[in-house]
Amino acid sequence: MIELRHLRYFVAVAEELNFRRAAERVHIDQTPLSRAIRDLEDRLGLQLFVRSPRKLHLTPAGERLLKEARKVFIRVDRAYRVVRETDARFRAPLRIGVADGIAQPKLSECFARWCKLEPAIPLELNEMRASELADGLERGELDAGFSFGLLDNETVAQHPAWSYPVMALLPMGHELAMQAVLSMEELLAFPLLSYHPERQPGFSHQLRTIVRGHSTTPTVAGEACTLAGYVTRIAAGMGVGLADEGHMAMLRRGDVAVVPLSEDERVTTFVLHKHQRFGLHGALQRFLTHATTLH
Repeated sequence: MIELRHLRYFVAVAEELNFRRAAERVHIDQTPLSRAIRDLEDRLGLQLFVRSPRKLHLTPAGERLLKEARKVFIRVDRAYRVVRETDARFRAPLRIGVADGIAQPKLSECFARWCKLEPAIPLELNEMRASELADGLERGELDAGFSFGLLDNETVAQHPAWSYPVMALLPMGHELAMQAVLSMEELLAFPLLSYHPERQPGFSHQLRTIVRGHSTTPTVAGEACTLAGYVTRIAAGMGVGLADEGHMAMLRRGDVAVVPLSEDERVTTFVLHKHQRFGLHGALQRFLTHATTLH
């Protein structure tokens, strides 16, 4: 009989590939941890690790067990949450990931309204990169997340939550900075700053799609990894830019002009969750409905 503790210890060693670090992670001494892994191998009748003086490797059987063990803990966690949810005295927090540096007013409004609607179900917020958000959702470490979109990911469901108009950003003193409205054609006559496609994949993809709809050969002045770096480059006169009205509402700088566009171009923020074969638990379903009907 394999016990859950065996699997928990195995996952720690398999992910760390180091008994010392794994022992620290699960809060036991290295000797009993090593003994538990050998006990697991004996019970299974096979070898899970290739042990060498300098490095630990998973065998093919070990790699498969790691994949299956992660599924077991996701199911155990889901069962735990569903059972605890039936007790009116307790509500497990929803674990929410926020990627891409999103700091839009609607995101804050979404969280604030949820806290008023469901005060018994708190939110546990985690800031991370888009790739970390995808991993957290796939591994069941997060219940939901917000992003500008994950590319080529069939494991994660993505629902439009809200959108903001795209605005033009120019250094103060630019010849177009005092105009009340700008067209994309006017803006793209100048070198345009872009967002790094690996650091800001969803946002970069949405803005590139918008730009390609107006120009096949825009002049790109450079790439920024963060919104702060993007705005800094614009203020320094290194190029013009595009950003959503939500983030620009939080911008209070006298050296950057924010001008509306004549075209109705928008950036969408998505709420994400992992596809679940047996459906979503009640609290998560309510949160997703709340996030996608925010006005």
